[in-house]
Amino acid sequence: MNTPDPWLPEPLRTERLVLRAPQARDRGAFVDLFSSPEVNAYVGGPQPREELERAMPEVPGRRPGCFVVERDGAMIGRLTLQRDTGLLPQAAGRTELGYLFLPRAWGHGYAAEACRAALDRFTAAHPGEPVVLATQTANVPSMRLARKLGFVEAERFEAWGAEQWFGVRPAPTPR
Repeated sequence: MNTPDPWLPEPLRTERLVLRAPQARDRGAFVDLFSSPEVNAYVGGPQPREELERAMPEVPGRRPGCFVVERDGAMIGRLTLQRDTGLLPQAAGRTELGYLFLPRAWGHGYAAEACRAALDRFTAAHPGEPVVLATQTANVPSMRLARKLGFVEAERFEAWGAEQWFGVRPAPTPR
């Protein structure tokens, strides 16, 4: 079994949220997350619920850099901070932020709160290291969040049949 990245001790608490390793009790929420047409509108579309129910491991997402975002004891989203996912050549050698939240969590600032806490902890553990992020340009809320978190546009490119926005969050300069 993989253990969480050492830069993010378990669990990381914010004012309203807990970031922690996935557990077996999160399986249903992972199925909901990956089968939701709304959540997956900009990341390749939803996966069939029946397939997810059959194939999803007992403890989904159990790998370094994958964290459940929990509110009041229930999973509301997933956050990833991973190096070299292999999906984007632009991200090679850099740590990439990813996030997916269930629709019931949208519009409450939870994604910004969770991402900011994880990025702050990451920066404290890895000073001077930038973080990257990619999203479809059609996903206006995700681009807005990325900018709010300090990501600046580095390039736009075509992939997966849509225009993508690639941002870099420069490492903060020491004071």
